[in-house]
Amino acid sequence: MKRAIVIVIDSMGIGAMDDCREFNDVPHCNTLKNVCEFNNGLNAPNLEKMGLGNIQDFKGIKKCETPIAQYGTMLEKSKGKDTTTGHWEMMGLVSEKPFATFPNGFQSEIVEKFIKQTNCGGILANRPASGTAIIEELNEEHHKTGFPIVYTSADSVFQIAVDTDLIPLDTLYKWCEIAREILNDYNVSRVIARPYKIIDGKPTRISKDRRDYSMVPSHTVLNELEAAGLKVYGIGKIEDIFSKSGITYAVHTGSNKEGLELTLDAVKNTPPLTPLPQGAGNCSLIFTNLVDTDMLFGHRNDAKGYGKAIEEIDTYIDDIINEMQEDDLLIITADHGCDPTVEGTDHTREKVPVLVYSKNLQPKNLETITGFDYVANIVKKHLI
Repeated sequence: MKRAIVIVIDSMGIGAMDDCREFNDVPHCNTLKNVCEFNNGLNAPNLEKMGLGNIQDFKGIKKCETPIAQYGTMLEKSKGKDTTTGHWEMMGLVSEKPFATFPNGFQSEIVEKFIKQTNCGGILANRPASGTAIIEELNEEHHKTGFPIVYTSADSVFQIAVDTDLIPLDTLYKWCEIAREILNDYNVSRVIARPYKIIDGKPTRISKDRRDYSMVPSHTVLNELEAAGLKVYGIGKIEDIFSKSGITYAVHTGSNKEGLELTLDAVKNTPPLTPLPQGAGNCSLIFTNLVDTDMLFGHRNDAKGYGKAIEEIDTYIDDIINEMQEDDLLIITADHGCDPTVEGTDHTREKVPVLVYSKNLQPKNLETITGFDYVANIVKKHLI
């Protein structure tokens, strides 16, 4: 059975798009290059072997005279710089109209509908904010009032944060589902559940319980695979990004390490650390999102942590390649940027790398490709 493995290193952009200023970004944003510089080079021998260092000059990731993979740069056609836009285009759906953003917070009619339909009593914040900062700032008031903390960012997101020792996780998820229904009329990309707990006296987000409630994509290559009788296994937040459309099986993860272990187990088709749903071992597409680079390090301006996360990902690549079958196809890419070395904590409008490997594929320089949907095209060609 032919299989494709797509691994998205969330936010590992490689340089500003020409239109970056339209998205309030600076031309010198380059997530991977600047992370490499900050860390005085990265140790990523497997990405190097695939040809990542041949795309640009990344400190510590050397050029390879005989790379094992095809390598290149992809330019985004869609109007956005967020997870949903990037992943949707990767699966063939180009978003010509940008999702709505809320630089001044959500308008009163949205807030009033949310409060009425959830019966939550009120909300706190209602402004763009860093997620870690806003829960520290408003945790005490959250506990006094019982009101959820609702905030946004430069992206099209409606984020709801609660201490799940105060408000149950199931209630948070229900509120998110209600918000998703309301916001379908306002072209909002995602509603995000942001649960946290007080750990060692500090509000701490619980990554494994995060959920994203995306708009339902109109049509992607995932739906075409489904129509052809093929199965898709989503690892990480893939199921949420596509609102389950075209996803056969899914496992949410609490860390990159867990996502990488699940991906390796799926490629090996052996029992994983987290049990697969019955039959998930027979999937034609293994689709993994590794979010720590973005969520834990990019948005928190932690270039050191970002570098270590890339190095951790690199340690799994050789094992994944060694377990691939003759007809397996591996694609490693990213969905946008989130440069931790530039001012601000938002995503950055960037080009992304693409690495394509198969035992039967001739290595070459793919140069510059217009459209993340290049991934959809080669997955479809390989599997259908």
